[in-house]
Amino acid sequence: MQPRRIVILGSTGSIGTQAIDVVDGAPHLFEVVALSAGGGNLQLLARQAVHTGAAAVGIAAGDPRKLQELISEAARLAGRQDYRPEIIAGPDASARIAAVEADVVLNGITGSIGLAPTLAALKSGATLALANKESLIVGGALVKAAAREGQIVPVDSEHSAIAQCLRSGSAAEVEKLILTASGGPFRGRTREQLHDVTPKEALAHPTWDMGLMVTTNSATLVNKGLELIEAHLLFDVPLDRIDVVVHPQSVVHSMVQFIDGSVIAQASPPDMRLPIALGLGWPDRVPKAASPCDWTKATSWTFEPLDTVAFPAVDLAKDAAKQGSTFPAVFNAANEEAVMAFHSGRIRFTEIVDTIDAVLSEHSGSSVLTLESVLDAEDWARTRAHERLAVSSL
Repeated sequence: MQPRRIVILGSTGSIGTQAIDVVDGAPHLFEVVALSAGGGNLQLLARQAVHTGAAAVGIAAGDPRKLQELISEAARLAGRQDYRPEIIAGPDASARIAAVEADVVLNGITGSIGLAPTLAALKSGATLALANKESLIVGGALVKAAAREGQIVPVDSEHSAIAQCLRSGSAAEVEKLILTASGGPFRGRTREQLHDVTPKEALAHPTWDMGLMVTTNSATLVNKGLELIEAHLLFDVPLDRIDVVVHPQSVVHSMVQFIDGSVIAQASPPDMRLPIALGLGWPDRVPKAASPCDWTKATSWTFEPLDTVAFPAVDLAKDAAKQGSTFPAVFNAANEEAVMAFHSGRIRFTEIVDTIDAVLSEHSGSSVLTLESVLDAEDWARTRAHERLAVSSL
């Protein structure tokens, strides 16, 4: 059997680097044919290109000549002077890389800029291993219409868990989906106690090692709100039948409750290589992709209700999803602007979600959902968020 041809978008990020680990562990199953990255770490991208032998390499920003120089140097050090990949540069580089002939495209880009590559991957006919939840959330029906049945395989640990649990019953037997949340670094704090937390504290996630945006989103629980919308779109389960429960140990990644009262959970130590491997190999499992739980040691798992007063982002996301249209896109765009304002010291932590709420309250939606209407709504939301943030002060 020939190895599956893999394209990795966002290769220098957390998902991308771990995906290469998965490929390294199963070279008989996977072959990397193309990579793309934002361009902020050209040296790492060059090393990845030489290491994987990718035929095409894309960068959204940065000097392609510099990347070529770094690749040539890395190839020389690796004794592969004959390695000369095609380099694709520009804002549409990831979308062009996503269209490369492959079996699986892993979208590990962070943010709604992943929408065009998601659509390109679906159009190519490849399986889309989706870690870029924002593209599905902001694209909504647009993305679903572009995908054939079973073409999108979730890579977020929660949605990968749900996909596994759903194998235990038919769609008609599903009562509800239960997303687990670690609670982030501020679990147990009141809204008043969150007022003066610092960016450094917000980035101190107790379980996962992620980038600035996703880690901050986990601290505000915006990430869980986005995941709730994603679960609704991926699995066609109504929003009022998707719950969130806090599980600090992050071992039970999510659960499915069936109509007979049975609950099926997927459990494993927190390691993104497992859902990444499932995304690349679906529906087959990749042997030894990650370590299992050690059942010879005593352990405890706890579950707590979500404090929606201190962390209103989940309810806000659910409301945006109920309104549909471009409201989820506005939710996401306003959040991205507010997160950057928080990390630049311009607003307080609690003002991140307050900004999302305020911008959403001013949005009227779009009558037709197209790529252009989504991008227009995002532009409007970012502009409106900037205007509000400009008058905010610490």
